Amino acid sequence: MAALSGIKVVELAGIGPGPFTGMMLADAGAEIIRVDRIGTGAMPHLVVGRGRLGGIEVDLKHPEGTETVLRLIESADVLIEGFRPGVTERLGLGPDVCLARNPRLVYARMTGWGQDGPLAPRAGHDINYISISGVLHSFARAGERPVPPLNLVGDYGGGAMFCAFGILAGVIEAQRSGKGQVVDAAMTDGSAVLSAFIHGMRGIGGWADEPGTNLLDTGAPFYDVYVTADDKFLAVGCIEPQFYAQFLAGLGLDGEDLPGQMDRPGWPALKARFTEVLGSRTRDEWTAVFQDTDACVTPVLNWDEAAAHPHNKARGTYAATDGGVQPEAAPRFSRTPSKAEGAPGTLTPGLLAGWGLDPAHVAKLREAGVLSGIADD
Repeated sequence: MAALSGIKVVELAGIGPGPFTGMMLADAGAEIIRVDRIGTGAMPHLVVGRGRLGGIEVDLKHPEGTETVLRLIESADVLIEGFRPGVTERLGLGPDVCLARNPRLVYARMTGWGQDGPLAPRAGHDINYISISGVLHSFARAGERPVPPLNLVGDYGGGAMFCAFGILAGVIEAQRSGKGQVVDAAMTDGSAVLSAFIHGMRGIGGWADEPGTNLLDTGAPFYDVYVTADDKFLAVGCIEPQFYAQFLAGLGLDGEDLPGQMDRPGWPALKARFTEVLGSRTRDEWTAVFQDTDACVTPVLNWDEAAAHPHNKARGTYAATDGGVQPEAAPRFSRTPSKAEGAPGTLTPGLLAGWGLDPAHVAKLREAGVLSGIADD
């Protein structure tokens, strides 16, 4: 049995961090029904769509369609929605209505800007949300423009992960109080929280506002990515003095007259020397030099190489599912393990009966075109 077995979730179909939140909960055993608007078709089986019980298409313009979703919500512990503020209210599925039907419901709202504020009604994407939180500014080398860190910091780190945390906190509290509440998860807020350490460093004068000049943003020569002789890359992260000493020894520079590790004016000279030496061998040759040391030097792997790496294979970090490779569930539980499941299942009238929907009524709505995507038992 997984950690969230027995927790029921209704997921109003969306894109980006909403499905990722659902994936995290499904991996941990939550039972999730995804609700799509009728005629849109179910979400293709991307990895983030894995593990659901199934999906149902509902005509939300029809009163019976809205009522069907509310019936599902009556049986649920959690609802996830990722629309702009006000959309679910217009659909008749806003938090006031849903909490009236199910007072212990945790109603999770996943947006970029949040439910209020001047930008709340505006469109945006990951790059926009992390630009106004101050985070994007720091993803740059000195003198260069910022580079978006894929959609990992806004959509998934600052968005979905904080939404999942809010859901779990809300479920735990609801089990004590019997009362649900609304979780307002905004990517701007979450990405700002992810930068807490940087704000702390700035507060003590340990972080300059100019990107690419600091300890962790490629300013330091001992915390950077270097090109090897075969035009591949090595990641170097030897911050602590004892690890830095092993790095110099591996490079054969431990007896050379070099600037001190924390001598900032000497950093350009150190970086030039490291660039020269690391460019003299291939990535895999340097990997062999450092693999049994604490020098904090690792190869930069592409997706296929990462799945095949011995450490990842030993831990089962990647799983082969549905003919493809995808990340296995995380974190690890000692007693109630999570699992990366495959494609969503198919809903049936019998399964929906466990969510409070009478099979005869479901059959009537299917015939009327209010519901689709349901298989026969």
